[in-house]
Amino acid sequence: MLLCVIALFCKACIVRDVQPKITSEVKTSASDLALSYSMPKNVTINGIDYLQSQAPVGIFGGTLVSSTIGEGPKTFNPFNCKDNTSAIMSGVMYDGLFTTNPVTGEVAPKLAKGYTISPDGKVYTIYLRQGIRWSDGKPITADDVVFTWQNIIFGGMGDTSTRDSLVINGKLPTVRKYGDNVVVFSTPEPYAPFLRMLSAPIAPKHVFYDAVQKGNAYFDSFLSTNAKPKDFVVSGAFKLKEYVPAQRVVFERNPNYYEINAKNQKLPYLDKLVYLIVGDLNNEVLKFEAKELDVISLQGSKVARYKSLESHSDFKLYNLGPDTGTMYISMNLNNRKNDKGKYYVNPIKQKWFSDLNFRTAVDYAVDRKSMVLNIANGIGEPLFTPESLNSIYLNKKLKPYDKNLDKAKALLKKSGFRTDKKGRLFDKDGHRVEFDLYTNAGNTEREAIGVMVKQDLEDLGMKVNFKPIEFNSLVNKLVSTFDWDMVIMGLTGSPLEPNGGKNVWLSDGRLHMFNMRTPQEGKIGILPWERELDEMFDKGALATKFEDRKVYYDKYQEIVYTQKPMIYIYSPIRIVAIRNKFKNIYPTSLGGLTHNIEEIYINKGSKIQGH
Repeated sequence: MLLCVIALFCKACIVRDVQPKITSEVKTSASDLALSYSMPKNVTINGIDYLQSQAPVGIFGGTLVSSTIGEGPKTFNPFNCKDNTSAIMSGVMYDGLFTTNPVTGEVAPKLAKGYTISPDGKVYTIYLRQGIRWSDGKPITADDVVFTWQNIIFGGMGDTSTRDSLVINGKLPTVRKYGDNVVVFSTPEPYAPFLRMLSAPIAPKHVFYDAVQKGNAYFDSFLSTNAKPKDFVVSGAFKLKEYVPAQRVVFERNPNYYEINAKNQKLPYLDKLVYLIVGDLNNEVLKFEAKELDVISLQGSKVARYKSLESHSDFKLYNLGPDTGTMYISMNLNNRKNDKGKYYVNPIKQKWFSDLNFRTAVDYAVDRKSMVLNIANGIGEPLFTPESLNSIYLNKKLKPYDKNLDKAKALLKKSGFRTDKKGRLFDKDGHRVEFDLYTNAGNTEREAIGVMVKQDLEDLGMKVNFKPIEFNSLVNKLVSTFDWDMVIMGLTGSPLEPNGGKNVWLSDGRLHMFNMRTPQEGKIGILPWERELDEMFDKGALATKFEDRKVYYDKYQEIVYTQKPMIYIYSPIRIVAIRNKFKNIYPTSLGGLTHNIEEIYINKGSKIQGH
């Protein structure tokens, strides 16, 4: 997110000539390291089922300092995360039954050591690790797994996105235990994404039980950012040590973590993992250059400079490939009233946003190529679908297109819009086309996109009030109060499994932001193409062969491409930098830079930073 988006023609020429070379040079080192990474293996020592690292044995001690922009996490409860920052923080502390192999994308064991699937594809028998423990020393057992899935996830506690993604023909899977270390899940039908869904965090029953018994209202505030570090009992490599609002989150190593190295010593190597809350991307860069941060994800505009510094600096750059998430523009299609009888969106504006010609005109006005050149410095590609460019389900039949103001103006004219002598746009009833455009403040990339979108739409005669606001406030508008007009946002995603976005695309999904409904509304007022999206995701999950699933997921992308509830912008290439002192670094496009945080250590010859 840049504050300045003006670029001279000569700069564009430099970007075209230089950036592909920079990108290629960075990409090579990351690819080589990814190929040399081996996942931890199951080993049993004295009756305890460990994961054993296959990475070189490291040195214990030290701190890795990362960062997060904005105001910090909204919660530490892993079942209440609606934003990526909160999800990252809880992900440090709570493991699931499975994870994703960061190199191959295959499902890999975590709290579970193995599984079997019945011939009919509907019964999953999960074998838990024996002898492993929570951070407070109590055993991790089948009771914790059954409680998590039956009472929290299927019980509708906290954010219900995981539960909603597992409804199959109106039914939920069932879960039961057999002894302390075997859990059996049964699904109504064979369900292709199910095993990957078992990466959801597992809760310690003895900690969460009372909170669940007290109901949703209490659970929503349970393990909030006001919770004391001693209240956390975790299974992950690190547990909360300290949280200072708007400053930092500090995690310390979990002494009971179940992964060991080749010498059978318990991991992680690091004593602490720190996230500085830096406010915005510019401040993040300043802190990295002041050596207050050890790792940073770079905007395109910074890559050329950092590449030139790399050979005589204390960091190394890695290219992780296209971002696995997506950035988009969306308009509020909600035409309903709240419980006080007031429309969520001004009815006049809602008529514009619900007009496909209007949405398509906005799409054709957006200059994606200029954004890639001027904001990402050429390190990225225009994006036109909800699947990321590295998704195995990407619909490559959907053709890209350039900015076309003539076509945009023709579409607006077709719906009765007109411009006056001053170039101002009015609808057919004489209302000036004016609306608010939001994004999250501090994310200077999105702020820069907002400035360019504002200008692009003003070229059509629209008046755009661009309003960057604090991230949590923006999320509240999108998923709680529904009082917004247009927004620039991003969503995380998986290039391996579109079903993870089901909570966005289902008409009653908990992140169906462009036409959000309350739980009480359900599927009320569903649009025909929303119904089609529901059908594509239901059928896509039930198909078990890749080629069959691809047909449905191609169609969902085609619907979004045509109806434009979300207008996709571009996909940046992820370039990251980390200090040379950190070893066991194996960056991958799927796992990122620190997917194996428990195996990362500081080289003996390097000075350990004090934090």
